[in-house]
Amino acid sequence: MHENNLSSKLFNNAKQLIPGGVNSPVRAFRNVGGEPFFVRAAKGSKIWDVDNNEMIDYIGTWGPAILGHAPLPVIEAVHETAKRGVSFGIPNPLEIEIAKIIVDWVPSVEKVRMVNSGTEATMSAVRLSRGYTGREKIIKFEGCYHGHVDSLLVSAGSGALTHGEPDSAGVPKGFARETITLPFNNQEKVRQCFEKIGDEIAAVILEPVPANAGLFFPKDGFLEFLREITKEYGSLLIFDEVMTGFRVAKGGVQEIYGITPDITAMGKVIGGGLPVGAFGGREDIMNNLAPDGPVYQAGTLSGNPLAMAAGIAQLKELEKLSAWDRLEEIGALLESGIREAIEDAGRPYTFHRLGSMFCLFFHEGPINNLESATAAANTGEFPKFFHHCLSKGIYLAPSPYETGFISLAHSEDDINKTVEVIQGALA
Repeated sequence: MHENNLSSKLFNNAKQLIPGGVNSPVRAFRNVGGEPFFVRAAKGSKIWDVDNNEMIDYIGTWGPAILGHAPLPVIEAVHETAKRGVSFGIPNPLEIEIAKIIVDWVPSVEKVRMVNSGTEATMSAVRLSRGYTGREKIIKFEGCYHGHVDSLLVSAGSGALTHGEPDSAGVPKGFARETITLPFNNQEKVRQCFEKIGDEIAAVILEPVPANAGLFFPKDGFLEFLREITKEYGSLLIFDEVMTGFRVAKGGVQEIYGITPDITAMGKVIGGGLPVGAFGGREDIMNNLAPDGPVYQAGTLSGNPLAMAAGIAQLKELEKLSAWDRLEEIGALLESGIREAIEDAGRPYTFHRLGSMFCLFFHEGPINNLESATAAANTGEFPKFFHHCLSKGIYLAPSPYETGFISLAHSEDDINKTVEVIQGALA
C-alpha cells in the first residue's frame, strides 16, 4: 500500500506558499487526480518518498538521469568542482571542455552557447534565427513543446495560414501573430504556408521526434522535406533536441535520421541533473551572437562550473559505457513485455519507443500528430492505470501527454517487475 501521510502534510503547506503547491505544473497530479508525493532520496533506478515508499522511477528527472539517479562519476565531479567555487560569472575551462564534446558529437553544431534551461535555449535559437535572416515569422507544430517562452507558447489558428492564439494568459497576441502553428507530419500545409509568405519566415522549429504529447514519430520523408523547403526559401531549420539529444543516440535524432538542421537546442542530459541548456549550429549563424554580432544573449549563470562538471562527467561515462547500445537492449526488453501485455489484454492500445524513451497510448493507432495523441489521452483510462502502477511501486509520469525514460541503472529485474505490474493494470 502506498502511504502518503507526510507528503500530504507537505503538499498542504506548499499550497500556502507556492502557486498550486508546485514549481512546475505537471507535478501537481491534476491529470491523474490525488496528491503528489515528495521525494526524500533517489539512487540508481529507485526513488524513495518522505513516507518511505520505494518506487522504480521512469521519469528520471524528466530525462537527465540517463545514468540513473546520483551516479558516482557525476556526484564526484560536482563535489570536487564545488570545492573550488560554485559560480564565477567569469569564463572557466570546463565551458570549453563541454563545448568541445558537443561540437564533436552533434552533427549540426560548429559552435555552441551554454544557457540555463531548455526554454532559454529555444528562445535564444529563435531570436538568433530572426537576427540572422532579418525576418520575423516562425513556424512551429502542434504537439511540439519548446518551453514556456512567449513566442512559442502558441496554439494553432483555424487554418494553415491563420495566426495562432496564445496558449497562456500573459502572452501578448502580437507575439502570437508572428508564430504560425501547423499540424505535425503535414507537408502540404507547410508548403502552402511557404508559398504564401515564405519570404517572411525566419525559421521552422520542431521536436524532430515530438516527446511532449506522448511520443510519436515523423513520417517517412517529413524531416527531409522540412530541410529542403527551408533551404529553398532561405529560412532556418531548428531542431529542439532538449529531450532527445544525447539520449536516443550520441548525436541525437539528427544522427539517427541523417538530417542536419541549422540550429539545435539542447539540454537535460548535458547537465547531469543540474540546470542547463545549450544551442548551437553553423559557425556563420552562431557568429551573429554578441559579443561578435548584433543578436544579444546573456546569462549570469551560463556555463556554471557545477553544471559543466556534471555534464562532462555524464557524457564521458555514457561514451565509456557505450550506453546507447545497452539502453536499446533494456528498452527492447520493456517493449516486448508491454506489447505482450497489450496483446493479452485484447485492447486497442498503442506503444511507441525510441531507444530509452517510451509511451503507452490508450487508443488504437496510428498516432503521429497532436490530434491522434489527444484522442488517446482523452479516453479516461490513464488515471486508473497510473494509480495502479504507483500503488505497486512503479512511478510513471502523472500525465498521459508525457514520455517515459529508461536509465542505465534499470536492471532486468526492474523491467520484469514493471511489465508484471503493467500486465495487471491492463488486465
